[in-house]
Amino acid sequence: MEDTIFGTGPYAVSQPVARTEDPRLLRGGGVYTDDRNLDGQAYAVFLRSPVGHGEITKLDVSAAKSAPGVLAVLTHEDIETAGLGSLPNNLPVKSRDGSALIKPNRPLLATGRVRHIGEPIVAVIAESMAQARDAAELVELDIKALPAVTDLVAAVSEGAPQLHGEAAGNVCLDFQMGDADATAAAFDGAAHVARLHLVNNRCIVSAMEPRAAVADYDSDADRYLLYVCSQGVMGMRNILANAIMNCAPEKIRVITGEVGGSFGMKSMPYHEYPVIMLAAQQLGRPVKWTADRSESCVSDHQGRASQFDAELALDADGKFLAARVHGLADMGGYLTGTGPLAQSVNIAKNLPCMYGTAAIDVNMKCVFTNTVYVGAYRGAGRPEGNFIMERLVDTAARDMGIDRIELRRRNLVPPSAMPYTAASGQVYDSGDFEPMLDKALAASDWAGFDARKAESEARGMKRGLGVCAYLEVTAPAGKENGGLRFGDDDRVLMVSGTLDYGQGHRATYAQIVSARLGIPFDKFDLLQGDSDELLVGGGTGGSRSVIAAGGAFYEAAAAVIEKGKTVASHVLEAAIEDIEFADGEFRISGTDRSIGILELAGKTRELGGAEGLPDSLDVDLVHDTAPSSFPNGVHVTEIEIDPQTGETDVVKYTVVDDFGNVINPLLAAGQVHGGVVQGIGQALMEDVVYDDDGQLITGSYMDYALPRADQVPDIAFDEHPVPAKTNILGAKGAGEAGVSGALPAVMNAMADALAEYGVNNIDMPATPEKVWRAIHG
Repeated sequence: MEDTIFGTGPYAVSQPVARTEDPRLLRGGGVYTDDRNLDGQAYAVFLRSPVGHGEITKLDVSAAKSAPGVLAVLTHEDIETAGLGSLPNNLPVKSRDGSALIKPNRPLLATGRVRHIGEPIVAVIAESMAQARDAAELVELDIKALPAVTDLVAAVSEGAPQLHGEAAGNVCLDFQMGDADATAAAFDGAAHVARLHLVNNRCIVSAMEPRAAVADYDSDADRYLLYVCSQGVMGMRNILANAIMNCAPEKIRVITGEVGGSFGMKSMPYHEYPVIMLAAQQLGRPVKWTADRSESCVSDHQGRASQFDAELALDADGKFLAARVHGLADMGGYLTGTGPLAQSVNIAKNLPCMYGTAAIDVNMKCVFTNTVYVGAYRGAGRPEGNFIMERLVDTAARDMGIDRIELRRRNLVPPSAMPYTAASGQVYDSGDFEPMLDKALAASDWAGFDARKAESEARGMKRGLGVCAYLEVTAPAGKENGGLRFGDDDRVLMVSGTLDYGQGHRATYAQIVSARLGIPFDKFDLLQGDSDELLVGGGTGGSRSVIAAGGAFYEAAAAVIEKGKTVASHVLEAAIEDIEFADGEFRISGTDRSIGILELAGKTRELGGAEGLPDSLDVDLVHDTAPSSFPNGVHVTEIEIDPQTGETDVVKYTVVDDFGNVINPLLAAGQVHGGVVQGIGQALMEDVVYDDDGQLITGSYMDYALPRADQVPDIAFDEHPVPAKTNILGAKGAGEAGVSGALPAVMNAMADALAEYGVNNIDMPATPEKVWRAIHG
């Protein structure tokens, strides 16, 4: 990255600039999907399966159709008659024998059989929400219950109920990555093997804003309009058009306004969206649907839900020789667009972490169960891979009597080895791992832990200290929209195919463009979330936005400068090669004659393309985004346990991260804080529970625990930046790093606190009951 992009002003790149949208949102000025109300809109309610597995033996909607206010009642027959497709999964991942991922049909509305609680069967559209709900109660639905399977091990056992005929043994993917032979040889020659059975518990993706959508149809233009909460409108539009609605993408306009959190859950189409689009077309009026919180628990895809038998082979000096993981990952009743990839490829790519492990062998079986489907949840396989390795490292240190910090030091990849090809095949471009570890140890006062532990013991409490050295593989290559449009009010509109749902994109992107073009920070606005305004758009996910969109805006700014030089040479009456640009001014080299970029933008509009000049300085381009980035860091955690109750408090938390060149450290810290809290929640309390029949036991926040503000510690955050060499900004993704470090850090602290009781491992979530039983046997 050019040095000129950095600065010392209050809005310069690398400065902690606050999110500019917060005052408006805090005053209620945000427009979320449920805030959209179109003239004449009707309301949709979905009747869902009350059982985990069963055959539909009777479905009579006649009484519902004649209920007051009802406009339409849709079933699978209506979907089929209209020629709509099913929810797709186009992931290219393959099983180890080369066979394709098994992708059973996932109907918009169930037909014949239901495979999880909450599966939609009927859509009722009425003049009001209350009328739609009342009418849904009149649907005559009989379901013959079938044997269900909700446990991963049971699902792959002989004689288990089969969910899909094409998926023998309920397995849709038998994935393998790494060198199995080299790994086996390393284990055969190992001086020590650390072993663990690990559970990565299922989570409800608890975004503050429930999912919602409003659909309309213009019969004259034969075109749909869909307002929907999403992580990116172009992907949403293209999947709906190409796979479900069977129309050209241009026949659908998708608009996303404010989004109240997502964490991967709102990235793909769901059943409700095409169904209300069809209803809007058939009724000739808009149709709105909004989930209530209980409905979200059985209709939003869930996260994690995997378990692993994991091993780490070491030589007598504690050098890592190989890692081996055999795991099962729960897909639920159907495949989502991301679930199989997250629970196979992503876990394997992230397993090596910061370490120079020579070989890996990862085998993940993706399995159907009679539960709600599983998809991407913040990190999407990255936290799982780091969790496995970091728990193994602590276990090996304990088994071999080697200090856990020293064991890590012996195996960290040194800077001199960069670029380093990990056993996963990923090429780490940069990193300075050991000094970062030292920085985290100093910041957390690791050396003073014994005194703090003694103080806890004096109060009858048990204190544990945990560490995690994580590394993520983020931001896969792709394409992104970069648009800069100059208005006649001296404002600049940034156009991006990413989507801000809490990250603070406007401030970050404005810092980049302001630094490149010398335009004041407060002159920028952000246009996002409208498919009609974009050339392409990869959306927000995979910690890609700053690298993808930031790189696109950096490239777009360069294109603006080149266009500006052409116009400036005309306005200033100089040869184009004599025009220089710096600090927002086009200047004739060696003179004091210049024109500011905003003034030149106005002049360009006035000239209107005369004499072959551009008619504006606007740029809309498609940026080829860089390969993956590799954010990394060290988390140090201290917990305190009450042995009488099993209650655990996280009392101290320190993070040092390498995010490369950080555009906005304030917003980066905010992303880390949020991820850490989600990691603490999963480690200590969050858990989705189904009974043997597939009924959801934790179907509301009365039963599903989330961390409260008073359970969150102060989180000390610092940086140890090493610029990435994979992208023009030198940045590394930051959006999911917090949770990748938090899970193993908290659980390593738990093992440390319980070591005196002979406990090395406890399954997440480490609830008070589990901890109490571990202590008291």
